[in-house]
Amino acid sequence: MSFQAKLSSGEFAVLAEMNTPKGIDISDLITNVRYLKSRIDAIAIPDMDNGVMHMSALAGGALMRQQGVEPMIHVYGRDRNRMALQGDLLAAHVLGIPNLLVVQGEDMANGDHQDAATVNDLDENTILRMIGSLTRGTDMAGFELKGTPEFTVGCAIAPIADEAQLKKEVEAAQKKVDAGARYIMLPPVFDTTFYAQMIEAFKSLNVPVIASVFLLKNVGMARYISINDPNSRLSEDTIRRIRKAKDREIECINIAGEIIQSLKSVAQGIKISALGWEDRLPAILDSAGL
Repeated sequence: MSFQAKLSSGEFAVLAEMNTPKGIDISDLITNVRYLKSRIDAIAIPDMDNGVMHMSALAGGALMRQQGVEPMIHVYGRDRNRMALQGDLLAAHVLGIPNLLVVQGEDMANGDHQDAATVNDLDENTILRMIGSLTRGTDMAGFELKGTPEFTVGCAIAPIADEAQLKKEVEAAQKKVDAGARYIMLPPVFDTTFYAQMIEAFKSLNVPVIASVFLLKNVGMARYISINDPNSRLSEDTIRRIRKAKDREIECINIAGEIIQSLKSVAQGIKISALGWEDRLPAILDSAGL
């Protein structure tokens, strides 16, 4: 069953996130995908995530399709103007990439090409409307296309600090849904009680809500996230649990699995991000009972 069919039927969708390599060696990417292909509904592929240069998501999506896995690619306006975006989306359809996630590109200040010029010709809502125009057979200049692409397009939500910001993000998401988003992707949150509250708030928009789960790797990473990303709501109890575990790697995998289990009853899907530990994704699925 396709990702779109899962969303339409209300069934729980399972996605994994994988970055393309910084170079041309795709062996690890292909190996990891082959271990997952029978267990997931799609692979989400960021496009130069965090401002770090990688092989393009368009190429990554084509590679996923070659492996028999349905791809989802990120789309944003930081690096491309409206002509380049439209051209890439037409290429995505031809290459068999049906799923798009419109995101806000990260600031280049933390990337590895800090002197690169940002474009930002189109914001997220305008990109969503542009994709809708393409699927109706017309480009942004009003010219008719020769052949019409089809996409399942969603939007991403910014990290949320509190209930006041949650309300603002729901209002912002409503505008994205009005612009054409057909599903919502939430950021990772380690407090499952607050996460469930977030999910219920976005369900009011009447589109599928997909939660994100991030694999912690060690105590140091957990501590860094708790300090630098308070929106993640990563608690001292979780850090202490990892520190006291006999096998910290397995404990991190189990924490991810438990978060997934707790969210299965409230979200319509899950996206798992392992950030370089993609070979552990099968173990996370095992821990989550998926």
